[in-house]
Amino acid sequence: MSLLYMYDDLFLKHETGNHPENKGRLEAINQAIENSGLFSEIEMIKPIPATEKDILRIHSREYLTRVQETIKSGSPFLDSMDTVVSSLSFEAACLAAGAGITAADKIMNGDFKTAFCAVRPPGHHAEEGISMGFCIFNNIAITAKYLQQVHGINKVMILDWDVHHGNGTEKSFYEDNTVFYISLHQYPHYPGTGARADIGRGKGKNFTLNIPMSAGSNDQDYLNAFKEEVIPSVKTFAPGFILISAGFDANKADPLSSVDLSPDVFGTFTEMIVNSTNSYRGRIISFLEGGYDYDALAKSVLCHLSELNK
Repeated sequence: MSLLYMYDDLFLKHETGNHPENKGRLEAINQAIENSGLFSEIEMIKPIPATEKDILRIHSREYLTRVQETIKSGSPFLDSMDTVVSSLSFEAACLAAGAGITAADKIMNGDFKTAFCAVRPPGHHAEEGISMGFCIFNNIAITAKYLQQVHGINKVMILDWDVHHGNGTEKSFYEDNTVFYISLHQYPHYPGTGARADIGRGKGKNFTLNIPMSAGSNDQDYLNAFKEEVIPSVKTFAPGFILISAGFDANKADPLSSVDLSPDVFGTFTEMIVNSTNSYRGRIISFLEGGYDYDALAKSVLCHLSELNK
């Protein structure tokens, strides 16, 4: 059963100019996959856009309206200069949010086991009512809610190894004991959240695990964290589905971080998660988040996909 690759050329039409999060990222990934021959082993499918109902599972109606109206007005920014938008950004954002939903349906129907959503804009910084850090809609959070409300998955694990803490995802489930959020991220670093002491609240207490990593952390530092904290948490929680915020900006070549990971270690992370527990029945959806050096991004994604495709 091949890996499902969610992609559409519309993602390239979310024009951001010379912004670090630009269409060249996806172009580099697709070129690397083509050069590797992996496209002959995986199945590419175009996503179906997320509906208003899907988006409103995470975001407020006021925010959804503001996103539409801001982009329609021709403004180059949404909420701050961090998040650049253009004429087709709303359509691209709806499609990015729908990629995980489309993949979820395919996987729950038994057509595939794993999927990679090669999407932009990314999502994990987007909160209920505000865009942040290049993100418009929180793609992974929307998919988690969809899996629970439509497919009846009681427990969802979200693993976020982007070098930046996924503040939006954490806030979405901070008081929820049915979604376990784990984040490994450079700390302190943008957006300033993700302290070790932040473990959830109310029913969600101890269902958020932040693993702050120091600048200069290397492959072994991250592998130790996986062995000592991530994998034991996955086994204990025993999720019915695993979602990954797969940012590749912790790569040592990335211009927006100070963490020193190799491309190969992202494959090792993936292998460890795939082998962590039988509870999720092999069902994994991975979402592209960060990664801003084209070559490092492409190499890291290939290592990740090679393990997802086994």
